[in-house]
Amino acid sequence: MIEVRPFAELGRFDNDWLNARHHFSFGDYHDPARDGLGPLLVWNDDTVAPGRGFDLHGHRDMEIVTFVRQGAITHRDHLGNEGRTEAGDVQVMTAGKGILHAEYNFEAEPTRIFQIWIRPQTNGLKPRWEQRRFPSAERGGRLVALASGRAGDLIAGEGGAGDEGALAIHQDAAVLGASLGKGESVTHALGSDRRAYLVADRGAIEVNGQAAGARDGVVVTEEESLTITALEDAEVILVDMA
Repeated sequence: MIEVRPFAELGRFDNDWLNARHHFSFGDYHDPARDGLGPLLVWNDDTVAPGRGFDLHGHRDMEIVTFVRQGAITHRDHLGNEGRTEAGDVQVMTAGKGILHAEYNFEAEPTRIFQIWIRPQTNGLKPRWEQRRFPSAERGGRLVALASGRAGDLIAGEGGAGDEGALAIHQDAAVLGASLGKGESVTHALGSDRRAYLVADRGAIEVNGQAAGARDGVVVTEEESLTITALEDAEVILVDMA
């Protein structure tokens, strides 16, 4: 089953420095029909104004994956981690038993990010943060695992099921990305017992023949596989989960 959630119908929050769209219930936006999908609890589409950002605040027991779509985001936390993640790259934070962090846009242009929160399989984990470059050329015409905990313990650095090189998360889930040219397709073997949620950062797409616009959300359940076809040049981010 394929369900398209149009961008115009997403939850929203706007102030003088942040424009946010919520695919799932978040903050003051609550829709009981959109209280997450399995372990996927949050997918926020955020635009952060230059020189602004999220001041120091805390999280716990969550895997937070940030895909930078434009500009760059700078992370700082109480563990001493600091780093700048640029467009096309990914950072992962295991909030675990508790972490304090801040995220700022120190760039001269707006920064646009997808922030994806996934519930971990185990609470009380050791907090951690890391980032990795994922050149867009490597995602050309194929889905590449950006963050994953599928098929084994990636924290131990073993990898598996084609997910070697992905940032580790503590859940039977994977965040994948693909860059597709107009008319290009990619097929993902999902399995009818798993679910997926995907968004095209840019470009209209079809998912198993059903049309979705840029930044629409697409829920996939009870499908053995999904074929994503770019109707325009497109960048697709997909979460595959149990």
